[in-house]
Amino acid sequence: MKKFIAGILFISSFSLFAAPPVSSPDLIKKGEIVYKSNCIACHGPTGLGDGPLGKVLKPSPRNLVKDPFKQGTKPEEIFRTITKGISGTGMAGYAHLSEKDRWAIVYFILSIKNKK
Repeated sequence: MKKFIAGILFISSFSLFAAPPVSSPDLIKKGEIVYKSNCIACHGPTGLGDGPLGKVLKPSPRNLVKDPFKQGTKPEEIFRTITKGISGTGMAGYAHLSEKDRWAIVYFILSIKNKK
C-alpha cells in the first residue's frame, strides 16, 4: 500500500506543470540567454560544471554535457529539477523564472547535451 501511495504522489508531482512546449531554434536561443544569466556561474559557459561558483560547491555542479542527470533526462524531469532544485546540493530551484524561461533552459541544456 505504501508503494502504491508513493507511486501516486510521484506521478501527481508531474501534473503540477504544463505539458512541455515543442522545442524550436527560437526556444533554444532563448534558453541560452536565460542560461547565461542564471546558470553560468555554477555550470560554466559551456555546461561543463566549471563556473566560478561551481568550484566551491560540494557536490560539484553537474557537467550538463557528459554527466547523467540525477533526476531524469526527459524534458519534464529536467523542468522539474530546474523548478524545484535538488535537495542536499547547490542546485537551487528556479520557480521564480517564468514557465517559458524554464522550458527554454530545458531545451538549451538538451541541445548542448546532444552535441557531445
